[in-house]
Amino acid sequence: MAHQSTLLLNSRQINQRVKRIAYQIYEDNLNETELTIAGIANSGYIFAQLLKNALEQICPFPIQLIEIRLNKENPIQFELTPSIKLETFTNKVVIVVDDVLHSGKTLMYSLRPFLEVNTKKIRTVLLVDRDHKRYPVEANFVGITLSTSLQEHIRVELESGKETVYLE
Repeated sequence: MAHQSTLLLNSRQINQRVKRIAYQIYEDNLNETELTIAGIANSGYIFAQLLKNALEQICPFPIQLIEIRLNKENPIQFELTPSIKLETFTNKVVIVVDDVLHSGKTLMYSLRPFLEVNTKKIRTVLLVDRDHKRYPVEANFVGITLSTSLQEHIRVELESGKETVYLE
């Protein structure tokens, strides 16, 4: 059987969503003096970089970008890069970013390090929410929500200038 892909979002549409989400984040944090964006390794981190770039165009305060690396076999193990002490996030706003929400497991475990300290606020951002949650986690800001079957796959490509989201 032939492999069939349906284009869901092209580069222009993804960039529009990035800008919209950046404005939503800024509006949610108007009184802050800084933000930390924590992208989940690989595509989530690339999406976080796009958000950081868009936020820097509109926010008058500094935005720190970090990467969360989870061990998929043992998601309790994590690494923040650059290596940062968790205490750094005390009384700070953290925005956790991923590309696609499948079951919610990765997003749940990626929140864990920030729950170990007294953060001021944690928000979550997704490019695509598949609406198949097995865990009680919701995104605060979403590019697109899709009701897909469990057999379908979402493929996100975030190469600069060639950003796309496909349903396969």
